Amino acid sequence: MTTAGIKALRKIQMGPETTSGSAVAATMIWRGPAVMAEDSQEKVMPDENIGYSSKMTRQYTPKYLTELEFPETEATFEFLPYLLSAGIATVAATTQGSGKVYVYTVPSGDTAGIKTYTIEGGDNKTVEEIEYAFVSEIKLTGKKGEAWMMSAKWFGRQGTVTSFTGALSPIAVDEMLFQKTKFYIDTTTIGSTQVPNTLLEASITIKTGWKPQHTASGNLYFDYAEFTGAEVEMDLTMLNNTTTIADRVLFRADTPRLFRFKCEGDPLTTSATTYSYKTMVFDMAGVYNEFSAPNDEDEGSAVFKAKVIGGYHTTAAKFAEFTVVNQLASLT
Repeated sequence: MTTAGIKALRKIQMGPETTSGSAVAATMIWRGPAVMAEDSQEKVMPDENIGYSSKMTRQYTPKYLTELEFPETEATFEFLPYLLSAGIATVAATTQGSGKVYVYTVPSGDTAGIKTYTIEGGDNKTVEEIEYAFVSEIKLTGKKGEAWMMSAKWFGRQGTVTSFTGALSPIAVDEMLFQKTKFYIDTTTIGSTQVPNTLLEASITIKTGWKPQHTASGNLYFDYAEFTGAEVEMDLTMLNNTTTIADRVLFRADTPRLFRFKCEGDPLTTSATTYSYKTMVFDMAGVYNEFSAPNDEDEGSAVFKAKVIGGYHTTAAKFAEFTVVNQLASLT
């Protein structure tokens, strides 16, 4: 028996809450590197002069809060929806063949709400649980020759020592591969114009707009998650070619652009009219906010970096949206 916890035995387990803040048993194991939540509760030592030159052991805690970062791991069609559910919207899947289609629309106005989770994290020696966990930031990064990678930042109410829910088995997953992604750029109709032989790297950051709201309600933990508006931005590394030379002109003219990433994975057991494969589609409207000169290089080819700030496109009626197709009937 070990005397200390072992890194290899770390894990994160999660369960969707029926009532936000009411802890539940975990129903699945997160597939990726694991860490334990950080206790971010505030501590205050009052300033006082009572005849001692040293500080006193007087201290109090005005509020509770926990923070948890899911380390970067390969994005999968099965697990990306958990982050989207906890940060963008809680949605029910529609069925096409054996495919389950989840559509997450990043709010450009008000929101119907998100799904909160109870999360267990730790190793073979220490396990802590946080309730009312939700996502404040999601990041997807991709690079040629690699898988898309995903990470997330979570908030939770408070940490409590617990033990892992037992008898859970890992869910089979299918990685989202960057080179199986089709890239589109358009002006009016999203997904109309594929841009091949151009994209080398992409990074998508979504600040979900959800924050913990502490009020004077009789508890030290936050009362609820409050939505204040989502922000989306994207960083692209592209080859300097005919298409991107034209987009440099549109950057200078502040012309809005419509972007689509479509990544397909393993075939569905039963295909349908729209989807025959596990699929991730990310749509985004925005404008180029930065567009560097093509002074960088990729193995001798001229490349440049561009930043896109997401914004609502009135003609396309689009801000940002994820569609994920897997074969999970629900996010249990």
